[in-house]
Amino acid sequence: MSRMPVEKGIIGRKLGMTQIFNPDNGNVVPVTVIEAGPCHVVQKKTDINDGYRAVQLGFMSYTEKREKKITKPRRGHFTKAGVAPKRHLKEFRLKNAGELNVGDEISAGAFKAGEKVDVTGMTKGRGFSGGVKRWGLGIQKKSHGGGPVHRHVGSLGANSDPSRIMKNKKMPGQYGHEKVTVLNLEVIKIDEGQNLIAVKGAVPGPKGAVVFIRSAVKS
Repeated sequence: MSRMPVEKGIIGRKLGMTQIFNPDNGNVVPVTVIEAGPCHVVQKKTDINDGYRAVQLGFMSYTEKREKKITKPRRGHFTKAGVAPKRHLKEFRLKNAGELNVGDEISAGAFKAGEKVDVTGMTKGRGFSGGVKRWGLGIQKKSHGGGPVHRHVGSLGANSDPSRIMKNKKMPGQYGHEKVTVLNLEVIKIDEGQNLIAVKGAVPGPKGAVVFIRSAVKS
């Protein structure tokens, strides 16, 4: 997330993708539906105490069964704020952080249709993958004599000099489960009653993944 103060920020949960018809021109707009909030201010950072202004938001309450497993330090953090324990915490540097107080609620109604937002999330984890899947490398011809090496990476290049594999060589390895931010997504529709935000296009992560929405820093 950016260190630059932004106008708005909220924590959400990706519900999936659908499409919305534009009543003006009849075009179909692919959208991702996000359950945004309600979030509560759990902690407030100030210039005097911390050297900067920010608020820590909490999202999604624990179930009665899971609440018993909260550690004492974490439980004390919420008790001090007078807020029910939340599963997810995230700090946002908001321009109006000084106006917010601990316990205040932020909902999807803070955003408006038509504005641009940045969405951050963790991409789907794909485990240890080969070069073809991970980097889109080409495969060898599947004709006679190819052997069982059609999807291998081939020569790695290093000879007597420099006698090693150079950095950034595209090879098999861990693929996915990375933090990715998609910039300048347009908010298409807001449902304040159910705290839903529909943004144009795709956002990182599988269904049910936690995402962070903020005002666009590069509009």
